[in-house]
Formats: sequence, structure tokens, C-alpha cells
Amino acid sequence: MAKSQAKKLRDKLSREGKLNPETKRSPFVFTDMRTRTTKTKKDQLYRQKHKNRQIPDGNDGSFYFFLNVMF
Repeated sequence: MAKSQAKKLRDKLSREGKLNPETKRSPFVFTDMRTRTTKTKKDQLYRQKHKNRQIPDGNDGSFYFFLNVMF
């Protein structure tokens, strides 16, 4: 992979004993400052809002099969 022109210049400055701008960088440059939060209870409920909905007439597609066999 090729070096960028800026990296070449930084390397040249450090070779010549001059100040390398990389050393002045803040340590927060490489951190991810976005906050991540877990879902709240309300978010979880809204995410599952329409799963397994109750149908008013009771015809939800399920059935009950009872087999009574007497010998």
C-alpha cells in the first residue's frame, strides 16, 4: 500500500529531527465518542407490538386436536 504525501512529509520531518505533528495529537482522536444505550423496556415492547396479536373472533389459525381412544 502506498504512503500518502502527508505521511511522507511527517516521516521526513522526524528523520531530520524536527517535531512530528503526530505526537501532538489528542488521545481522544482514536476513541469512538458516540454513546450507545441498551433498549429500554418501552422500546422492547414497541418492537414486539404486533407479534402474536389476539384476534377478536378467536380464529387465529391454531387448532386443538383431542383423540379419545378407548379399548
